[in-house]
Amino acid sequence: MKTIKQLIATKLCEGIAALGAPTTPDVADLVAMLEYPPDEAMGDLALPCFKLSRTLRRAPVQIAVALCEALNGLEVIERAEAVNGYLNITVARSYLVDNVLSGILAAGEHYGAGNEGQGKTVVLDYSSPNVAKPFHIGHLGTTVIGHSLKKLHEFAGYKCVGINYLGDWGTQFGKLIVAYKKWGSREMIEEGGIDKLVELYVMINNAISGNEEKGIQADPALGDAARAEFRKLEEGDEENLALWRWFIDISLAEYEKTYKQLGITFDSYKGESFYTDKMPAEVQKLRDKGLLKIDDGASIVDLQPYGMPPCLILKRDGSTLYPTRDIAAAVYRKNEYKFDKAIYVTSAGQSLHFAQWFKVVELMGYDWHDQLVHVPYGTVSINGAKLATRTGNVVLLKDLFRAAIDEVSRIMAEKNPDLAGKEEIAEAVGVGAIVFYYLSGSRIKDINFVMEDALNFDGNTGPYVQYTYARTCSVLRRAEALDGQQAALAITAPDEATLLKVLAKFPEKVSAAIAEYEPSVITRYILDVCAAFNRFYHNCQIIGATDPAVRATRVAITRATNVVLGNAFPLICLKTMEQI
Repeated sequence: MKTIKQLIATKLCEGIAALGAPTTPDVADLVAMLEYPPDEAMGDLALPCFKLSRTLRRAPVQIAVALCEALNGLEVIERAEAVNGYLNITVARSYLVDNVLSGILAAGEHYGAGNEGQGKTVVLDYSSPNVAKPFHIGHLGTTVIGHSLKKLHEFAGYKCVGINYLGDWGTQFGKLIVAYKKWGSREMIEEGGIDKLVELYVMINNAISGNEEKGIQADPALGDAARAEFRKLEEGDEENLALWRWFIDISLAEYEKTYKQLGITFDSYKGESFYTDKMPAEVQKLRDKGLLKIDDGASIVDLQPYGMPPCLILKRDGSTLYPTRDIAAAVYRKNEYKFDKAIYVTSAGQSLHFAQWFKVVELMGYDWHDQLVHVPYGTVSINGAKLATRTGNVVLLKDLFRAAIDEVSRIMAEKNPDLAGKEEIAEAVGVGAIVFYYLSGSRIKDINFVMEDALNFDGNTGPYVQYTYARTCSVLRRAEALDGQQAALAITAPDEATLLKVLAKFPEKVSAAIAEYEPSVITRYILDVCAAFNRFYHNCQIIGATDPAVRATRVAITRATNVVLGNAFPLICLKTMEQI
């Protein structure tokens, strides 16, 4: 509807100018004012004229009547009506066929893609798990939201750099090294992989802090030992470095299995350790600018004038903190990639952290500070219980995916036992069910993850939309057997027009998802397309239509639906399956 709105807004501008107002809105203003009425009987678009009343110095009812006349003769419009200060507009069916339908089919895989990103680079920092810890449901948000934003920006023409900023440094490695030396062995880790590393991590944390439920007494000396092992790692101890690299390799091998299931790849795996030697230069720059202050032995940047607590740069012992590493990483990425925008996808709990170091970057004089964007998302709990790796209260993604895949396999065995490629389809639909469930709501809302809801395949779910896509493929396969007789296309049923109007919204939905950093805009839009197509499918004979023109029109509309869903699915990490 982007183009339709532009055409109507241009004509409205001419009509407003003819009213002789001292100031008039431009086309972009009027495009923004056009709304979608809550009821189709009120038209396809509406202009609330009270928004123009002060500017035009006329009553909304008068404005609506005058602008209704101004739209006469515009080919995109079937009719315009002035109703109680609203200008209700219905799009011409001929335009839907000659421009919307033909435009979708002509553009194909490029339909919905914008060009606003041409010549621009976006760096996206997402997923970024802590090494030696498994993927659990808490990692799903940053991973699928981040990758969805990457796909959306790529679709709009941006050059995108996906960065997996691994948590591969810090005192947790000292803990893991102590635990490995105390309780582990190479054979145990090679056999059990990352699961055994997690076991060791939980054991050392219980041993240090104590666990009353398990009858474990706290042993603070192990905490001292862990800090000592990490210091050795920082100082380049070869034995600890070898263990550290091994732990990373084991972790990445496990992560890649999950990324493969999600269809995700990264351009860089540079983690926290990469920036160790790049932080001193940024700390010195802070000193040179007089921004560093000593507070109880620690080095801080005072952010009180900006309504924030101080940003800690160095601990009392001179060691660095997360803001120091993030600043160094941002400077490196700007120099390396010349980004126009750098997006960080993390939980909302880190919002203050990002606001603080973004402000520090600004105070340091980096003129690209306003290109830094934090995209927060809500927390995830399991049946109301907070996640915590150190206590072992997690639901692993691989277990969640396996449960979903098994459930899909069970359903397919009942309904379509002879389907070819069942394992691949079950994985795509099972994993898709989890991803779609997660991305269905606004990213900022907290999610209480209930397994039964995620694996419910009825209603507005991932399997439902994937099945709808497969249904369009089935219709198109049957259409290939027809004689291919050419016929003039024309809309003859309301459900045809309704579906085309939904399909016409795809480009603006893509733009909105990018502007709002909100993948759920696409998820909800996909549901709208599927609902409109399934009404069309049930109410309108497609292959069985006796009139060649009607049949050709409906096959073309089905093909257009297939194109839109095929373009939209990858934007939310969902795979297209031609058969389910």
